[in-house]
Amino acid sequence: MGEILNDIMAKKSFIIKTLTAPVVFFLFASTVSGSIPQIRTPLPVIYLEDNLDEKDNLGYCIDTVGRGFAEKLHAHSCKPRGGDVQFKYDNVEKRIQSATFEGKCAEVIEEIKDGSRLGLFDCSSNSSLQRFDYDLNSKEFRPGLNKNLCLGVAEKSRKAGPFMARNLRIYACDKIMDKFKKWVIKN
Repeated sequence: MGEILNDIMAKKSFIIKTLTAPVVFFLFASTVSGSIPQIRTPLPVIYLEDNLDEKDNLGYCIDTVGRGFAEKLHAHSCKPRGGDVQFKYDNVEKRIQSATFEGKCAEVIEEIKDGSRLGLFDCSSNSSLQRFDYDLNSKEFRPGLNKNLCLGVAEKSRKAGPFMARNLRIYACDKIMDKFKKWVIKN
Protein backbone atom coordinates (compact mmCIF):
# COMPACT_ATOMS: atom_id res chain seq x y z
CA MET A 1 0.00 0.00 0.00
CA GLY A 2 2.85 2.41 0.85
CA GLU A 3 4.46 1.73 -2.52
CA ILE A 4 1.24 2.62 -4.40
CA LEU A 5 0.80 5.79 -2.33
CA ASN A 6 4.40 6.88 -3.08
CA ASP A 7 3.80 6.21 -6.80
CA ILE A 8 0.61 8.31 -6.77
CA MET A 9 2.34 11.19 -4.92
CA ALA A 10 5.27 11.14 -7.37
CA LYS A 11 2.87 11.31 -10.36
CA LYS A 12 0.89 14.12 -8.70
CA SER A 13 4.09 16.12 -8.08
CA PHE A 14 5.18 15.61 -11.72
CA ILE A 15 1.79 16.80 -13.03
CA ILE A 16 1.80 19.91 -10.82
CA LYS A 17 5.35 20.85 -11.88
CA THR A 18 4.55 20.21 -15.55
CA LEU A 19 1.39 22.35 -15.51
CA THR A 20 2.72 25.12 -13.28
CA ALA A 21 5.83 26.05 -15.30
CA PRO A 22 3.98 27.06 -18.52
CA VAL A 23 1.33 28.97 -16.56
CA VAL A 24 3.97 30.93 -14.64
CA PHE A 25 5.91 31.59 -17.87
CA PHE A 26 2.73 32.75 -19.66
CA LEU A 27 1.78 35.13 -16.84
CA PHE A 28 5.31 36.54 -16.68
CA ALA A 29 5.68 36.88 -20.47
CA SER A 30 2.30 38.52 -20.93
CA THR A 31 3.06 41.03 -18.18
CA VAL A 32 6.45 41.96 -19.61
CA SER A 33 5.55 42.01 -23.31
CA GLY A 34 2.15 43.64 -22.70
CA SER A 35 3.77 47.01 -22.03
CA ILE A 36 5.98 47.09 -25.14
CA PRO A 37 4.08 47.72 -28.38
CA GLN A 38 4.79 45.66 -31.48
CA ILE A 39 4.99 48.47 -34.05
CA ARG A 40 4.10 47.32 -37.57
CA THR A 41 3.60 50.80 -39.02
CA PRO A 42 6.00 51.63 -41.88
CA LEU A 43 8.60 54.28 -41.02
CA PRO A 44 8.66 57.10 -40.17
CA VAL A 45 6.60 56.83 -37.00
CA ILE A 46 6.37 58.46 -33.56
CA TYR A 47 4.74 56.26 -30.92
CA LEU A 48 4.32 55.91 -27.17
CA GLU A 49 6.95 53.72 -25.57
CA ASP A 50 4.27 51.91 -23.51
CA ASN A 51 1.51 49.94 -25.23
CA LEU A 52 -0.88 50.94 -22.41
CA ASP A 53 -4.15 49.13 -23.09
CA GLU A 54 -4.01 48.90 -26.90
CA LYS A 55 -5.86 45.62 -27.40
CA ASP A 56 -3.84 44.31 -30.36
CA ASN A 57 -0.47 45.43 -28.96
CA LEU A 58 -0.09 47.90 -31.85
CA GLY A 59 0.86 50.83 -29.61
CA TYR A 60 -0.33 54.44 -29.88
CA CYS A 61 0.85 56.83 -32.61
CA ILE A 62 0.17 60.48 -33.32
CA ASP A 63 -2.75 60.53 -35.78
CA THR A 64 -5.24 62.77 -37.52
CA VAL A 65 -8.81 62.46 -36.21
CA GLY A 66 -10.96 60.49 -38.66
CA ARG A 67 -9.80 59.01 -41.94
CA GLY A 68 -7.29 60.87 -44.04
CA PHE A 69 -6.42 64.52 -43.52
CA ALA A 70 -7.87 66.41 -40.57
CA GLU A 71 -6.79 69.50 -38.68
CA LYS A 72 -7.28 67.82 -35.30
CA LEU A 73 -4.79 65.35 -33.83
CA HIS A 74 -5.13 62.54 -31.30
CA ALA A 75 -3.27 59.36 -30.39
CA HIS A 76 -4.51 56.25 -32.22
CA SER A 77 -3.55 52.61 -32.58
CA CYS A 78 -0.50 52.48 -34.85
CA LYS A 79 -1.96 51.19 -38.09
CA PRO A 80 -0.01 48.37 -39.78
CA ARG A 81 -0.57 49.97 -43.20
CA GLY A 82 0.57 53.41 -42.03
CA GLY A 83 -1.05 56.44 -43.61
CA ASP A 84 -2.23 59.24 -41.34
CA VAL A 85 -0.33 57.79 -38.32
CA GLN A 86 3.04 58.36 -39.96
CA PHE A 87 4.88 61.32 -38.48
CA LYS A 88 8.54 62.28 -38.34
CA TYR A 89 10.57 64.59 -36.16
CA ASP A 90 12.76 67.30 -37.69
CA ASN A 91 15.51 67.76 -35.11
CA VAL A 92 16.83 70.92 -36.80
CA GLU A 93 13.51 72.76 -37.11
CA LYS A 94 12.17 71.09 -33.91
CA ARG A 95 8.90 70.16 -35.61
CA ILE A 96 6.69 67.08 -35.67
CA GLN A 97 5.77 66.70 -39.33
CA SER A 98 3.27 64.53 -41.13
CA ALA A 99 4.95 62.05 -43.45
CA THR A 100 1.68 61.52 -45.29
CA PHE A 101 0.53 65.12 -45.74
CA GLU A 102 3.41 67.11 -47.19
CA GLY A 103 4.07 70.48 -45.55
CA LYS A 104 1.83 69.82 -42.52
CA CYS A 105 3.11 70.04 -38.94
CA ALA A 106 1.74 69.40 -35.47
CA GLU A 107 0.84 72.65 -33.77
CA VAL A 108 -0.50 73.55 -30.34
CA ILE A 109 -3.92 75.14 -30.86
CA GLU A 110 -4.21 78.69 -29.49
CA GLU A 111 -1.69 78.89 -26.63
CA ILE A 112 0.79 76.56 -25.00
CA LYS A 113 -0.69 75.63 -21.62
CA ASP A 114 -1.75 72.58 -19.60
CA GLY A 115 -4.65 70.95 -21.47
CA SER A 116 -3.98 72.49 -24.88
CA ARG A 117 -5.04 70.47 -27.92
CA LEU A 118 -3.02 69.86 -31.06
CA GLY A 119 -3.79 70.27 -34.71
CA LEU A 120 -2.16 69.71 -38.09
CA PHE A 121 -1.44 72.93 -40.00
CA ASP A 122 0.89 74.33 -42.65
CA CYS A 123 4.48 74.13 -41.44
CA SER A 124 5.97 77.49 -40.51
CA SER A 125 9.49 78.05 -39.23
CA ASN A 126 8.22 81.23 -37.54
CA SER A 127 5.60 79.48 -35.37
CA SER A 128 6.57 78.82 -31.76
CA LEU A 129 3.35 76.75 -31.52
CA GLN A 130 4.99 74.17 -33.82
CA ARG A 131 8.25 73.94 -31.86
CA PHE A 132 8.77 70.71 -29.88
CA ASP A 133 12.07 70.01 -28.18
CA TYR A 134 12.67 66.26 -27.85
CA ASP A 135 14.76 65.03 -24.93
CA LEU A 136 16.39 61.73 -25.91
CA ASN A 137 16.99 60.74 -22.27
CA SER A 138 13.49 61.38 -20.91
CA LYS A 139 11.81 60.63 -24.28
CA GLU A 140 9.60 63.69 -23.80
CA PHE A 141 8.46 66.32 -26.26
CA ARG A 142 8.39 69.77 -24.67
CA PRO A 143 6.32 72.38 -26.56
CA GLY A 144 7.67 75.81 -27.38
CA LEU A 145 10.22 76.89 -24.87
CA ASN A 146 8.20 75.69 -21.88
CA LYS A 147 10.22 73.05 -20.04
CA ASN A 148 7.37 72.36 -17.56
CA LEU A 149 4.94 71.05 -20.18
CA CYS A 150 4.98 67.77 -22.13
CA LEU A 151 3.18 66.18 -25.04
CA GLY A 152 1.12 63.27 -23.72
CA VAL A 153 -2.02 61.21 -23.99
CA ALA A 154 -5.08 60.93 -21.79
CA GLU A 155 -5.32 58.17 -19.19
CA LYS A 156 -8.53 56.80 -20.73
CA SER A 157 -8.81 55.20 -24.13
CA ARG A 158 -11.83 54.87 -26.40
CA LYS A 159 -12.88 52.62 -29.24
CA ALA A 160 -12.05 53.95 -32.71
CA GLY A 161 -13.59 51.52 -35.19
CA PRO A 162 -11.48 48.34 -35.04
CA PHE A 163 -8.74 50.33 -33.26
CA MET A 164 -8.33 52.44 -30.12
CA ALA A 165 -7.70 56.16 -29.52
CA ARG A 166 -6.81 58.63 -26.77
CA ASN A 167 -6.79 62.40 -26.49
CA LEU A 168 -3.45 64.00 -27.37
CA ARG A 169 -2.76 67.06 -25.23
CA ILE A 170 -0.15 69.24 -23.60
CA TYR A 171 0.17 68.40 -19.90
CA ALA A 172 2.14 69.66 -16.93
CA CYS A 173 5.05 67.20 -16.94
CA ASP A 174 4.97 66.63 -13.20
CA LYS A 175 1.25 65.76 -13.25
CA ILE A 176 1.35 63.01 -15.87
CA MET A 177 2.79 59.51 -15.46
CA ASP A 178 5.79 58.56 -17.62
CA LYS A 179 3.86 55.90 -19.54
CA PHE A 180 1.59 58.63 -20.95
CA LYS A 181 4.39 60.95 -22.14
CA LYS A 182 7.39 58.87 -23.27
CA TRP A 183 7.69 58.84 -27.08
CA VAL A 184 9.87 56.84 -29.46
CA ILE A 185 10.90 58.33 -32.79
CA LYS A 186 11.72 56.07 -35.75
CA ASN A 187 12.56 58.20 -38.82
